[in-house]
Amino acid sequence: MSGIVDRWQTCMDIATENDGLTTRPWDDEPWWHPLWVPWAESADGGVQVIDQRPGPDEGRLGWAGHGGGGDFTDSWPGLAELLHAVARAFHGGGGVRGLHPYLTAQGELWWDEEDCHELDGQPLTPAPIGLS
Repeated sequence: MSGIVDRWQTCMDIATENDGLTTRPWDDEPWWHPLWVPWAESADGGVQVIDQRPGPDEGRLGWAGHGGGGDFTDSWPGLAELLHAVARAFHGGGGVRGLHPYLTAQGELWWDEEDCHELDGQPLTPAPIGLS
């Protein structure tokens, strides 16, 4: 939980210093909003957020990247729907919106395109499927 708070504060600091709380005319969203909860981070440093602004889209998932406004294009309606899709991929195989689960050589979970065989020169193993 402290990581979420720390990341939120970092994004707030950056947004405040760089006018990132204001939506620019060419963007649909600001770079950051105080009611976004950063709950995951991609390998390139983009932050996946839960939008807690009141209204019909409350709870949807989106991205706050390095540049431009936040992105809710093709967003999940909520975390529960995403986790359900992830559980289906683990149990029955397949992917989640084009990404498939793999295990790295260190046994960590990694998502990549179908038929991916390596990451940074190290082998990837398809994640186990089904229940033991």
